[in-house]
Amino acid sequence: MNSMNSNYSIRDEIRDFWSERAATFDESVGHEIFSEEERKGWQRLIRKHLGDGTGRAALDLACGTAVISHLMNDVGFKVTGLDWSDAMLSQARAKAEKRGTDIRFVSGDAENTMEPKNSYDVITNRHLVWTLVDPPAAFAEWFSVLKPGGKVLILDGNMGKETWVKGLQKFWSRITGKPARSHMSPAMAARHQNIRSRVYFSDAMPAEAVVDLLTKAGFVNIVVDRKLSDIHWAQARKMPFLRGLERMVQERFAICATKPE
Repeated sequence: MNSMNSNYSIRDEIRDFWSERAATFDESVGHEIFSEEERKGWQRLIRKHLGDGTGRAALDLACGTAVISHLMNDVGFKVTGLDWSDAMLSQARAKAEKRGTDIRFVSGDAENTMEPKNSYDVITNRHLVWTLVDPPAAFAEWFSVLKPGGKVLILDGNMGKETWVKGLQKFWSRITGKPARSHMSPAMAARHQNIRSRVYFSDAMPAEAVVDLLTKAGFVNIVVDRKLSDIHWAQARKMPFLRGLERMVQERFAICATKPE
């Protein structure tokens, strides 16, 4: 991390943070999929809001190691995965080659994709919106890249909102002197929190705030779906008890919005 360089921005920090996590990203439950039950849950959610792919063009933003890209491919979309971390894209391409899929991968910024206007039927992203420096500009970009009638499916959550489980974890740590178990090292967790403190949704990200920005960008027929318990239960079963309990009580959601015809 080159924080001494005056040209090194929060965007650079975000890119480099996720690049450093690329090699071990798929080891964490909630990133890669570790059960058929979870896979079916994601596919159910995708079909519920986007239907079967039938060869339609999908752009998976901040695709990382291509977990969502592969789910979209599985239900019949022709997928382009975009990420600005070369390390993540390297992992994604290796996974696609191993699985024999024809997913296209490109390097790019989710807030300024450089993809052709009116070119995609759907846009997907997971755990991206909370990292955006300028969500209004990003949503305007996504609106322009979608074809008329196209849809964006956002998979995210109000991660800044502290749950009673997180409070219990902190209380237990104070009593025992032992830090809560985490898939990140203390140094990486500190960097993660530092980044979170400076992005647009630095405090909390309720679904209603995302909906408001999507509406201002021109999207219509916006649906907030909080019925993700099948996915979260499948993930929780693969986690340590308190982390699994935290997953079950977190405010996570899917938001689907449509570009007018």
